[in-house]
Amino acid sequence: MIKFTAIPITLDAAAADATAPRTITGIAVPWDVVATVSGGEKVMFKRGSFDLNAKPARLLENHDGRPIGIVTEVIDLENGLGFSATFSSSQAASDVVELIKMNAYDSVSVGAVPQKFKYDKNGVMIVSSALLQELSVVSVPAFADAVIEQIAASEPDPEVVEEEANEPQPDTSLQEETMSQETPIVEASVPDAIPTTIFAAARREFKLPSPAEYISSYLKGGHEFAQMNENIRAAAPDVITTDTPGILPTPILAPVYNNFRGLRPVVDAIGAKAMPAGGKIFIRPEVTTHTSMAVQSAENAALQSGTFVVYNNQVTKNTYGGYVTISEQDMDWTDPNVLSLVLDDMSRIYANQTDDVAADALVAGATTTAVLSDANLLLADKVVAFVYNAASTILTASNGNLPTHLFISSDVFASLGKLSDSSLRPLFPQTGPMNAYGTMSPGSVESVAFGLRVVVDRNFAAKTMIVGDASGFEIFEQQKGAISIDNPSTLSRTIAFRGYFATLMIDPDKFVKRVTA
Repeated sequence: MIKFTAIPITLDAAAADATAPRTITGIAVPWDVVATVSGGEKVMFKRGSFDLNAKPARLLENHDGRPIGIVTEVIDLENGLGFSATFSSSQAASDVVELIKMNAYDSVSVGAVPQKFKYDKNGVMIVSSALLQELSVVSVPAFADAVIEQIAASEPDPEVVEEEANEPQPDTSLQEETMSQETPIVEASVPDAIPTTIFAAARREFKLPSPAEYISSYLKGGHEFAQMNENIRAAAPDVITTDTPGILPTPILAPVYNNFRGLRPVVDAIGAKAMPAGGKIFIRPEVTTHTSMAVQSAENAALQSGTFVVYNNQVTKNTYGGYVTISEQDMDWTDPNVLSLVLDDMSRIYANQTDDVAADALVAGATTTAVLSDANLLLADKVVAFVYNAASTILTASNGNLPTHLFISSDVFASLGKLSDSSLRPLFPQTGPMNAYGTMSPGSVESVAFGLRVVVDRNFAAKTMIVGDASGFEIFEQQKGAISIDNPSTLSRTIAFRGYFATLMIDPDKFVKRVTA
């Protein structure tokens, strides 16, 4: 068994409600993250490696083998395996809840048995299929992205607990005997073999389950749920779904579909630099006047004099973010939990918004232009001439630098992909022959054209095409992430997602922008 733990995080406690279950939610396993587990082995889990419909795992404390609850749900999220777990009403579970509320326990650890895996060249076990056996509340972290995102904990009224404990318990011996005799023992033979004995016990009358019993069996799944359905059909063959609406669950197929991709092509191509912590404005120095060198006119003659100037570019920090207010009922009753869905969507929208800012700043800062008409954009020789002329301009104007990237909008991406030579051979074929100018594919933005890395960004305006050296444009960022505050008067929580972001065109001579006329 592999055991590994998560990083510490901040926990939020819901208002006390003696009737509400005590639950925790968060990320149990991050995808594609390498960590050293308890046995000293390096392991990485691939997305989809856990069966979401498997038997619910137990909730433990520090892997000690004593259950304190059960994992009620696992969800395949984009960043990892999300979970929800419910604590029992035992004293041991109550002690753990109190320790979580004190931040003494702030992480989770799973116990998983790999079913399918392989090792890479670095000795990392890459797991593609695993059995989740248990989830433990722990305090020592290992995985940086596995977190407990929420705790909803309330203590029941001691008097109510005492009354329930003193109530007489039903005699279950007859029920257990009945269930044990319901299922006949069957020995099946292989085809064409001598028939073996079939033992069949007399079937007793089957009592239809209550809604709670049916849902409990549904959550367990497997043989137990299949046997219950078989018993219901055998005992009451005329019962149909319209007769039992109270015990028909409405399952939700997770994960929730979200088609918005929080991609940042421009930011990823340029790379975001760390932003200074202090001040609203910071200085980015730039050499604007270089020293001079020349041949000495004669022995003992003075050398060439020169100067050296460093300019102080001022960069202003900007804050980007947004917030939503969620009712307490929505957070408690939704399944999958709405809080994790909102945070996931916020991170996607933040990524796209900051990339849009970077794309606009790049276009505005590229002041050197060259003409390439819409008609010529469809002609291979005209496009080749434009790119090479732009490279020559950059080489001369920026003191010896050559372009590294080709920044284009989606419509220009389509035009380049359709270019062909005079023999109608694609200019950028997917197979990449030796004499090609590069490779492009309609299903991938990882393309190369004219030896330049192609950066396709939907945030560029139509007809955008910029040849440039990425080092001439700089991006600075400090991601702040999510923050939340409870609103007691309205029983709601306000959640915000934000970050500091700024750009600087430090060397416009390294870029040539296409214009149509």
